[in-house]
Amino acid sequence: MQTPKIVILGAGYGGLITSRQLEKTLKNGEAEITLINKHDYHYISTQLHKTGAGTAPDEKITLHIPELLKTDKIRFKKGTVEDVNFTAKKVKLESGEFIDYDYLMIGLGFDVSTFGIPGVEENAFKIKSFRSTKAIHNHLLRQFAAYKEDHDSSRLTFAVAGAGFTGIEMIGELIEAMPKLCRKYGIPVSDTRIINIEASETVLPGFDQEAINFTAGYLSKNGVELMTSTKILECSPTSITLDNGEELPSRTLIWSGGVRGNTLLEKLNLPISKGRIMIDKFLRVKGMDNVFCIGDAALFMKNDGNPLPPTAQVAIQQAEVCGPNLVAIVRGQQLKAFEYHHKGTVASIGNKAAVGKVFGLKISGLFAALMKQVIEARYLFVLGGPGLVIKQLFKVGKPHTELAVSKQK
Repeated sequence: MQTPKIVILGAGYGGLITSRQLEKTLKNGEAEITLINKHDYHYISTQLHKTGAGTAPDEKITLHIPELLKTDKIRFKKGTVEDVNFTAKKVKLESGEFIDYDYLMIGLGFDVSTFGIPGVEENAFKIKSFRSTKAIHNHLLRQFAAYKEDHDSSRLTFAVAGAGFTGIEMIGELIEAMPKLCRKYGIPVSDTRIINIEASETVLPGFDQEAINFTAGYLSKNGVELMTSTKILECSPTSITLDNGEELPSRTLIWSGGVRGNTLLEKLNLPISKGRIMIDKFLRVKGMDNVFCIGDAALFMKNDGNPLPPTAQVAIQQAEVCGPNLVAIVRGQQLKAFEYHHKGTVASIGNKAAVGKVFGLKISGLFAALMKQVIEARYLFVLGGPGLVIKQLFKVGKPHTELAVSKQK
């Protein structure tokens, strides 16, 4: 009997945790497992705002994938997925190579949704990946250096679109980064502007009023200009046009306005809704017995008829069920239905403050910031045990060798 082949597309939270589950559970020779990812590093996506602002070493954000795979049960393949033939059970890479599978898990993550706003796709910076956020930091450095020469105030006007979870975390890191950058370039902090633009009436839509009030107050205290109930109509390389008639001179728009499933998904012949793959209660693609999908690419409907949000917490919990389900399908056993248990949400506002709710308890300030670090450490523990937590805690050093330098603006 031929050894079954399992192929995992994507080494984000879902792909890596699923891989670790398979490593722990499957016996040697029970299945051939291949993990395919565009890069040979995994980045901690909940920390990307730190990469963008330069407030943490790159090596604290990235993990070398081959080092995370503890055994020889899994083959890592660096490559970009171009297509999948579900009839022939083959994954095609951009290199032209084909990878055969019997069971497939799709965990390709998200793309940024710009809602078709003119100029955003071309001119805004996106919090999407390690490379895209490195481009933000490199751009900030260039703007500070150029300001020393021409004193163009648009260079030091930094706008973040969106005051949801990701936008507020990015704003928090900019608050932390500005004084250090100003000292480095000999520029008064008063010459800089941080502006947060949000279409809704408040920051952190969906959070409770206490968290909203704390966050708005914290931003105000730290000099952030908050523009709620304001939409962006257009973005050029040097300005942002708002629906209140204002044209904001700025060479930096950091976009955190929304996410959608990976655009590759639309090229595949799969059931798609709202840019994400529809899946059943066992995390299988609807209508397919041998293809699973989890994380940001998956659309899992709750009992109330609403989809689960594309968050790291959801991806990790799904992976902890998807791994055992892949083992079960290999062994001809019963699959387990996925049940999501929300454990809370914490949004950081820099290193010294955060807001959120954990196990029903409302938290804010420094205690919430510490709780955010505990949550991050828990993921590292699930991924690699206490050794990985300690290793990342004491990581300092040179930036990752593969960086992206944006030529924008």
